[in-house]
Amino acid sequence: MVALAPFSKKPFVLILEGITSDHIDPSVDIIRTVLLPQLKRYGVDQNLELKITKRGAPPLGGGEVVFSCVPIRQLKPVQFTEEGRIKRVRGIAYCTRVSPQTANRLVESARSLLNRYIPDIYIYTDVYKGAESGKSPGFALSLVAESNTDVLLSAEKAAEPGQTPEDVGIMAAKLLLSEIRKGGCVDTTSQWLNILLMILAPEDVSKIRIGDLSAFTIQYLRDIKSFFGVSFKIQPDTSNDTILMTCMGIGYVNHNKKTT
Repeated sequence: MVALAPFSKKPFVLILEGITSDHIDPSVDIIRTVLLPQLKRYGVDQNLELKITKRGAPPLGGGEVVFSCVPIRQLKPVQFTEEGRIKRVRGIAYCTRVSPQTANRLVESARSLLNRYIPDIYIYTDVYKGAESGKSPGFALSLVAESNTDVLLSAEKAAEPGQTPEDVGIMAAKLLLSEIRKGGCVDTTSQWLNILLMILAPEDVSKIRIGDLSAFTIQYLRDIKSFFGVSFKIQPDTSNDTILMTCMGIGYVNHNKKTT
């Protein structure tokens, strides 16, 4: 839906219900804090919002989010290759139907590892109770590292059966450090979205820098080539072990959106 929303016929407000965070798909927190800012870089920036009204942990869910977006006529090409230096880490530790102290334990365990590398860390605790807490107990931690060139690198971990808040906090911190080590201007979670938007952009060159290509992204590139007939120039940068990806957009235009 994040990828389709900019090309709809009319502005819309969509209410989605179910699981808001698990160990399989990107959580609503990562979508809100990382994927939506990626859309804004391509020109989708009017009334773009994801509001969390209820949390829903697996297996029963019960969460609710409100996603709103105003369509645009055409995307903008992007040149995003300057990694910069990590200046701060932000995060959200949430818990539902468990002790409120669980969120604090998530924060303390993650900070115990991350504070060795950077002092500017703030992790917000989000404790839900009553009707807003969904149907199942659960907790998770999402982390975002921000650079001085507006790069966003994210990682997250949701609790699985038998895991303590300390386990989840340490694992999330290690995953974030792994993303930072890979480098690039786009993290693993955002690779697919940037590739799609680069292809749909105007008939101009777009270029991004990424770290390692994930297995999902490699297959996604094959599927994109079959569907759009567009290939990427993939150029390894041995100076910092990252990859420069370049393509020419197809110039997709949303004809439902009139020019103003």
